[in-house]
Amino acid sequence: MHPIFRGVYTVGSPRLNREGYWMAAVLSVGAGAALSHESAAALWKISPTSPTWVHVTVPGNGGRRRRKGIVIHRSTTLSPKDVTRRRGIPVTTQARTLRDLGYGPEPTRSGLERRFLRICRRHGIPKPEVNIRVGPYEVDFLWRDAKLVVEVDGWAYHRSRASFESDRARDRELTLRGFEVLRFADRELDREPGAVASSLLAHLRRGREAGRLS
Repeated sequence: MHPIFRGVYTVGSPRLNREGYWMAAVLSVGAGAALSHESAAALWKISPTSPTWVHVTVPGNGGRRRRKGIVIHRSTTLSPKDVTRRRGIPVTTQARTLRDLGYGPEPTRSGLERRFLRICRRHGIPKPEVNIRVGPYEVDFLWRDAKLVVEVDGWAYHRSRASFESDRARDRELTLRGFEVLRFADRELDREPGAVASSLLAHLRRGREAGRLS
């Protein structure tokens, strides 16, 4: 027998495919648990990628938030109608998964920001805070848990020297406050959305790993 998660073992081979690994995580968390968030998005094929850690939601509002390899979300609103099975795995419904990821009407200020959010939705990237203040600045997008700020830049707005210098001053200040700043140009969003998503996912993973290690 080979341990996978606490209380869950495989017999014979220690190797599991991705779906077997998800099932093991759900079983480890216990009764009422369901695959959720980014992991559910991958199972539903809402997202082409899957997170390194398995996300699982369980009813309630207390207890541990993590165990090795699993991010545990506790929700007082999770009801039986929010949970189904796909390929035998208890998982949040597509509607609940999208709601957990926070997709819906956004307080955007431009078509450029809306294009960026569409890329996030298409690639299963967790919803950021939008047009939120960080210190003295209002940033376009913020993932607070990963300490990551994203700014989307259109040439028409950012082509003056004053704007260029102001952006660099903002970036320095945000870096001093412990945030990483990524900038994507409008052409990147239009021509290379997959590359934008891949870069963003890599930086989110790195930021969250750094947070767990600190």
